[in-house]
Amino acid sequence: MSVNGDARPVLVFDMDGVLAEVSESYIEGIVQTVRHFTGKTVDRETIHGYKNRGGYNNDWLLSQTLCRDHGVEVEYQTVVDHFCRIFFGENNDGLISREQWIPSDGLLERLAARFRLAIFTGRNQAEAGVTLRKYASGIRFDPLLTADEVVNGKPAPDGLNMIREQTGASKYYYVGDTVDDARSSRAAGVPFIGIAAQSNPRCAELVAAMRAENAIAIIEDVNQLEGVLP
Repeated sequence: MSVNGDARPVLVFDMDGVLAEVSESYIEGIVQTVRHFTGKTVDRETIHGYKNRGGYNNDWLLSQTLCRDHGVEVEYQTVVDHFCRIFFGENNDGLISREQWIPSDGLLERLAARFRLAIFTGRNQAEAGVTLRKYASGIRFDPLLTADEVVNGKPAPDGLNMIREQTGASKYYYVGDTVDDARSSRAAGVPFIGIAAQSNPRCAELVAAMRAENAIAIIEDVNQLEGVLP
């Protein structure tokens, strides 16, 4: 029994690539940030290749690393500041406005009848809030854990452990789309459901990596989730 009397299992979502399609927001933000500081254009396959290695759940860190690997050293905060300027724009009209919501109408409502919904994302609260207010204002995600609340981000299990402590539920599932999501889930002892979109240029590599981390299922997008949940 959970600490608040809600006995439903907890279904935890990552956001990027799971709830929100981010190829033209976060991924494009990496491309534009690296180009700004180095003059070089990094292709999407290269970006996903870095992500499939693990350790690059933080897109600011990945942007800094790609700059360094192209021979330009940039202070981390300088990278963050530029990325955020193009990401948010003026009044959220920057790259974040290009995001698309992935769940079909009614999916989250049906899942909420069976599960307690939660989020564990590498976004911060500001980034998460913009997208959730725009697309899912009527859906309750509790807890909603972001980089603001977690000292050690993915692939560390801290966020999932915090959700376990806060909910007290006995069953959990984590839905994510990166190697770091899978490793965080495995480290926390939470069954992992992977999402590997066919649009990912490193899809086959990602599927193999998720299988190596003991994913209980791998699907193409979140709208197939009901078919693999117990």
